[in-house]
Amino acid sequence: MRRGRQTKTLAVFIVIFMLLLSACSQTSGSTTTTTQTGPVKIGVSVSLTGDASADGQAIKQGYQLWADYVNSHGGLLGHQVQMTFYDDATRPEQASLNYQKLIAVDKVNFVLGPFDDAFTVNGATVAKRYGYSFIQGTGTSPKDFTHGLTNMFSVSLSASRYMASLVHYILSLPSDMRPKTVAYVTSDDGFTSAQVLPVIPELEQGGLKTVLNKIYPAENTDLNPIAASVVASHADVAILGTSALSECTAYLKYFATQHYNPKVLIATSGPDQGSAFTQAVGAKNAEGVLVANGGWWPTIKTYQNDLFVPAFIKKFGGSPADIGSDSVQAFSVGQVLQQAIDQTKSLDNAKIIDALHTGTFQSLQGPVKFSTDGQNDLAVPYLFQWQKDNLIPVYPQAQAQANLEFPKPAWAS
Repeated sequence: MRRGRQTKTLAVFIVIFMLLLSACSQTSGSTTTTTQTGPVKIGVSVSLTGDASADGQAIKQGYQLWADYVNSHGGLLGHQVQMTFYDDATRPEQASLNYQKLIAVDKVNFVLGPFDDAFTVNGATVAKRYGYSFIQGTGTSPKDFTHGLTNMFSVSLSASRYMASLVHYILSLPSDMRPKTVAYVTSDDGFTSAQVLPVIPELEQGGLKTVLNKIYPAENTDLNPIAASVVASHADVAILGTSALSECTAYLKYFATQHYNPKVLIATSGPDQGSAFTQAVGAKNAEGVLVANGGWWPTIKTYQNDLFVPAFIKKFGGSPADIGSDSVQAFSVGQVLQQAIDQTKSLDNAKIIDALHTGTFQSLQGPVKFSTDGQNDLAVPYLFQWQKDNLIPVYPQAQAQANLEFPKPAWAS
């Protein structure tokens, strides 16, 4: 859910005016190319308050952990990394102001991506104006890549491909076991609808009947009527286009109180948030819930994952199951930036952009190579499920740590 403020204070106008004055003193392609002295400054706008604050906090943790690792291993080209975070309060327009300030006022060397699509596009637009690269991990809606932002690079799986494994799994079931009906509900958020809508024709072609197909405004704060329509549909499969943990929690709690337990239950955001999800819905009620995502889980053999997992637990506590995908994506963003810097032996954004367009990189999520529009062509879709207090890959079968629990277990009483 994304809610913008209805009024703006005089202070906001003053800030905007000052930033615009600063922007006028810049040339559109200016980047720091002189010899670096002192730390390498990196800025990020994150949602530390507002609806997406859980995601924002997780992203901040990922960036912090990456900076700690880099600094403990000599920094970037011998310079320590200094991170600056500004809260966008889950407001896309504030993300624009934050990136403007980071570049024009704070004079950071690099800016990295925030949480969610609109914020990402806004940030990349500001960055392009100044000739800055913009590596990010959460802006994965197909629409994000239609703005001509040749400076924007997504290290993660594109949203339109997320649900491919779910479709393959359902249609692979014997006809007598295969679910018969599906309910689709999604916000009009680009990230969620890009995942959910392509599934409809594919499952219909496979013989599954659509009994509910509802798109609602992302600003909707009362999800109970929508959840009630899912319950009333009695669908065998419920596909929820949720854009934040809070949305997913609202649906699942309503379903549990109404004793509606579909055979397959998947949400686009929420189940991927580690212990934040199990604490919100209860560990027992998390059992069997699915989420589609790119290629990461705690024991995967990817670049630096053997360092990342123990370092995360040491710094933030908890267990491997507590690590959310936002933290993984943020760390992966940092990994790709570091490799581009190492390849070019430069802190110049123009050279970094060139390297990102041509190079191949490694990350926690697997290999990374960018297409001309900035999508990661090498990312693989996986299907994850909560089983026995752990979120594990269950499809494709070759990478599965266990068989998918089907049908989904009943809600805890």
